Amino acid sequence: MAFVTVVDSNSITKAADKLNQTVSGVSRALGRLEEKLETSLLSRTTRRLALTEEGEAFLVHARNILASVDEAEDQMAIRRQQPAGLLRVNAASPFMLHTIIPIIGDFRRSYPQIELELNTNDHFIDLLEHKTDIAIRIGTLRDSTLHARHLGTSQRRALAHPDYLSSRPPINNIQDLNHHQLLGFTQIDKLNEWPFNDEKGDLLRITPALSASSGETLRQLALAGEGIVCLSDFMTHKDRKSGQLVEILPEQTVKVLQPINAVYYRNTKLSARITCFLDFLSSRIKDML
Repeated sequence: MAFVTVVDSNSITKAADKLNQTVSGVSRALGRLEEKLETSLLSRTTRRLALTEEGEAFLVHARNILASVDEAEDQMAIRRQQPAGLLRVNAASPFMLHTIIPIIGDFRRSYPQIELELNTNDHFIDLLEHKTDIAIRIGTLRDSTLHARHLGTSQRRALAHPDYLSSRPPINNIQDLNHHQLLGFTQIDKLNEWPFNDEKGDLLRITPALSASSGETLRQLALAGEGIVCLSDFMTHKDRKSGQLVEILPEQTVKVLQPINAVYYRNTKLSARITCFLDFLSSRIKDML
């Protein structure tokens, strides 16, 4: 840049002014460049500067280098305005199906240059091992090495299909649940604590008559009339709105909220594509909880 500015200004002093540097600083820069190239680029006299033959040849490359830098900076600015590149998102299957998939069409239309890779896993994963940019985690975070962005909370409720309820004894209190088919989880035992107070004032721990590892499997079983489930609002909001699933004992339900966080490594600076995805998801998730 110093070399091209000197040539265009035909003066080291004028070039120094344009570059906001000292005259000696520009002279030293030219000297270092010539030393590196092992050739003289400018013939200097007290009155004028003239390009040597080598200087004429190098000037063409120097202008191309500066043009490439300008183009690269312009492209980075465009990427900040229009994020682009691969974005790998991991979430539990129910969250992916009921929260992320419904907004993907709008997101892709808003950010057509982002290439999405969506992966599901019902257990916490190692982000590096699974080459994941963002993981959505539901529940209390344990890994302090991760950065987290809080997206919202989701309440857990006991639910059943109307056909199941109409064919079974009425439910007026939690003791009546003993006469019903309760559907629970096989692997995350904490999820078999339902949001009702037992006789000790603790959350009610149920013994499932039928268990599954996936919340989505339990949801489908409940929709098929196989029993009562306890699931998060993010995966049942449409079912409750349509009447496909009905809440059990709403007046006796304890408000148990599950935090929803997006996590990424603490030493990773968020790129524009990650930021815009989290902003987009955060703005839409409120309508699904």
